[in-house]
Amino acid sequence: MKKAVLYGRTSRSDESLESQFAQLRDIATQRGLVLTGSYSDFGVSGSKGRRPGVDSLLRDARRGKFSVVLVAGFDRLAKSAKNFWELVREFDTLGVELISANEAVDTATPTGRVFVAMLGYIEELHRSLNRERIKAGMRRRKLDGLPCGRQPLNIDHESLVSDRISGMSLTEVAKRYGVSRTSVVRWAREAKQRSSASKPPFKVCQELSQECAA
Repeated sequence: MKKAVLYGRTSRSDESLESQFAQLRDIATQRGLVLTGSYSDFGVSGSKGRRPGVDSLLRDARRGKFSVVLVAGFDRLAKSAKNFWELVREFDTLGVELISANEAVDTATPTGRVFVAMLGYIEELHRSLNRERIKAGMRRRKLDGLPCGRQPLNIDHESLVSDRISGMSLTEVAKRYGVSRTSVVRWAREAKQRSSASKPPFKVCQELSQECAA
């Protein structure tokens, strides 16, 4: 028998999940599922970025603690269409079946598999449209004579490198010039390489010294 869990969410902390869970328990009984737990988020708006209940649900799904998730509706589980696509895709990758009561969707059935496939097509279309919008925006900027892509930072590289070489810590230099520690390391390394390349070979220096001595 498949192990299943429930997930529910309320927008207000004083609301009860019983109305959501009662229906889901009936569905689990009808399908012969063994309920092993439940996850919930109380008083959490659907637009909130962090939802501890969903985070715990995903962690346990990755550990293989259950194979079915029952929810009252898609709007209870996801905070946006994009987030819903991501959750369905991850559950599908993990082999976890998603059952939604309101939409009468079960991702393990043939109809549910078509639903998952359609979500994938819609997501790809969404990405494609975004790429086209970005390209169109770049074309417009080029036509208007405006720069495209990431603009170079207006930083005094010589002073930055000098501060670093003089002993200032990576964090201090990065904070002073408003750049990342990685950028500081890169610019200091490039400056060192340029300095090494500009020095004449040892033999040439030795010959010059001998000529001067003569």
